[in-house]
Amino acid sequence: MYKRHLPVSFLLILSIIYTPISAQDLARVQPETVGMSSKRLERLTQHFQNYIDNDKLPGAVILIARKGKIAYLKAFGQRDREANAPMQENTIVRLASQSKAIISVGVMMLQEQGKLLIAEPVGKYIPEFNETTVAQPKEGGGYDIVPAKRKITIRDLLTHTSGVSYGNGPANDLWKEANITGWYFAHRDEPIGDTVARMAKLPFNSQPGERWVYGYSTDILGALIERVSGQPLDKFLQENIFDPLNMKDTHFFLPPKKKDRFAVVYSATDSSGLKRAPEKNGASGQGDYIEGPRKNFSGGAGLLSTAQDYATFLQMLLNGGTFNNKQLLSRKTIELMTTNHIDTLAFRPGQRFGLGFFVVEDVGARGIPGSVGEYGWGSAYHNIYWVDPKEQLVVSYCTQLRPTRGLDDHAKLRTLIYQAITD
Repeated sequence: MYKRHLPVSFLLILSIIYTPISAQDLARVQPETVGMSSKRLERLTQHFQNYIDNDKLPGAVILIARKGKIAYLKAFGQRDREANAPMQENTIVRLASQSKAIISVGVMMLQEQGKLLIAEPVGKYIPEFNETTVAQPKEGGGYDIVPAKRKITIRDLLTHTSGVSYGNGPANDLWKEANITGWYFAHRDEPIGDTVARMAKLPFNSQPGERWVYGYSTDILGALIERVSGQPLDKFLQENIFDPLNMKDTHFFLPPKKKDRFAVVYSATDSSGLKRAPEKNGASGQGDYIEGPRKNFSGGAGLLSTAQDYATFLQMLLNGGTFNNKQLLSRKTIELMTTNHIDTLAFRPGQRFGLGFFVVEDVGARGIPGSVGEYGWGSAYHNIYWVDPKEQLVVSYCTQLRPTRGLDDHAKLRTLIYQAITD
């Protein structure tokens, strides 16, 4: 029988069409090839350059990936104003609460390996959490310490419904006395497991499952990963997430050879523009992430990374747990993580909370551009990220500014990205 041979060029086109995104790196392309407008993205460039020129932002990196390719990657301003050092595409920043998504993925990996179930009580693995208490405010001031009605589960920690705050609840005096307040741990000469064990003895803000309370839940998850895996948290993440995704610039503490790529934290002031944050402690870690004790691996706020490393992690999530032919999680686990787990508990208009991220359920109620099913979070240093599966969109925005004094860059960023989509 006569067989018709297809031209090699046609076969090549077919291979490109049917090659899954998961088999490709985040390569840079012209925006038009992924349904975005170069001309409209210039609006984004102009607006963010204005923030720099008007002394509103010290520096920033914006990465936009669509359909598995980088459509836009640009650095603005300076990583160190006093040294006149420019912000670059590979500048390393503090992720702060962006660390939470990575730790949440680590927990779900352990569930996929059969080493835990997220419905289980935390106390099964960290016995200090078998009996916890709650600070119950009294009329007229003060509080009573009462037993928790039930044990805190791993899912409570993933959804921030454990009742654990950042030590800023009714029993703030006891948390201060224990020297566990705020989210910054880089200066602590104490392993995270020891910090978390001491934390378990303090009264929490609410009963498990009754309120959404932002706090140390993910730090507890980091200690949980150490107990269950038998590895230090940094080693577990390196072997299971950072190495498979080739996230070469993601660390808890900065390798000394990379210190010249580390962005400085600035604060927006009412009168003098931008002010450099203190070199030590003070929640900036200008020096602690380089010269600190390197002992406390804070899963809730301790990682450092670049816009591109973090975007790679996000692309893996968007791909259903796979990147560059490496499967880190199953598609069904990603689906579980990005659905509503808090039912009707008070949170944000149009949003609910999944296992590590906000999840958009009603675009109109939220009132800003986006899509149903979008998920993401932000950072104390004003970074923000999101994944929009409907638009096959990943956004990784990095800056180092705290406080911001009402800066509108997050809203402008979102608007100027979505207006550039053309297909």
